Amino acid sequence: MPQPSVSQAAMNVHWLLGDFLGQVPGVAEAVVVSADGLLLADSQQGRKADELSAIVSALTSLASGLARAIEFGGVKQTMVTMDEGHVVVMAISDGSCLGVYASLQCDLGVLAYQMSLLVERAGHALTPQVRSELRRAVAVR
Repeated sequence: MPQPSVSQAAMNVHWLLGDFLGQVPGVAEAVVVSADGLLLADSQQGRKADELSAIVSALTSLASGLARAIEFGGVKQTMVTMDEGHVVVMAISDGSCLGVYASLQCDLGVLAYQMSLLVERAGHALTPQVRSELRRAVAVR
């Protein structure tokens, strides 16, 4: 769980991720990553969060570069399907994004819907103050 000194708003972001993990069968991990690629929050409290946040950041950057090159506007979602699972990334706000790793058995329709709900809720919760607080909390872990 987050450090006791964090605000209720920051704890809500962690709660939203944990709740999301429990509601979508097949999801292994979820992370919230800042616009500059730093881990803000994770569902598993560090299991593979640093690695996943780096991957999410790189995918976001690559997809954004592609969107600029072909002049298709902003990126809403990026998905990579592998032999044994999916990584799905959705934009939240201010360049922050939600990254999820899920098994192949995960229903992608349910996953996309639940991610959209989480992105909407997290977007309201991720004020600049909360983002700063979450960065500090991750740094001391």
